Amino acid sequence: MLVRPLICPEWHAPPNVRALVTTRHFGDMARGAPGRQALQDHVPREPVWLRQVHGIQVADADATRDGGTEPQADAAVAREPGTVCAVLVADCMPVLFADVTGKTVGVAHAGWRGLCAGVLEATLSALGAPPEKLLAWLGPAIGPRVYEVGDEVREAFVAADRSAAQAFAAVRPGHWLLDLYAIARQRLQAAGVARIEGGGFCTYSEPERFFSYRRDHGPGRMAALIWLA
Repeated sequence: MLVRPLICPEWHAPPNVRALVTTRHFGDMARGAPGRQALQDHVPREPVWLRQVHGIQVADADATRDGGTEPQADAAVAREPGTVCAVLVADCMPVLFADVTGKTVGVAHAGWRGLCAGVLEATLSALGAPPEKLLAWLGPAIGPRVYEVGDEVREAFVAADRSAAQAFAAVRPGHWLLDLYAIARQRLQAAGVARIEGGGFCTYSEPERFFSYRRDHGPGRMAALIWLA
């Protein structure tokens, strides 16, 4: 099977919106890894990398793109052409955002903690566009057939929204399979975002294509990046 080193999202974003997701074949994108150097031929400038903590802080990538610093955040937005927003993932879900006019883009790092705490909603707020004018694309994450979690994870989601129970399937006492994609769609739709694409990946089940922290217990990371041309 041909393994492409880069994934170009198939979504209905405006033509000036550029986005890509690296794969395992492209190289490790973790801090200090040599794979980051290969990105130089695919992005207009050095991405704004984040110090991710599974929270809901959203960075203004335009404000830090020339500073060489890594803001502590789990999402970023940009309005200036050439500012590259980026997150690192290896089972957690990257969610890309763009408004229909092609004036604003963003990306969020959404594992279960960030999803539950509201990282998608925080990113929508930072984008500043009406939700009905926004597009979202759900990138590679651990899939619903293999992502096993405990009661505490299900209880946290259901406490915030009872409809979240639909995203969990029981496997044995105290253990559930969680569909991160279903939770993301629920959260985005509740916030007013109707145009949601992507969500057909499983990082755990495709070792030749993706890094997976749960499967490999290693440092390998992919990157999801978005910018305005």
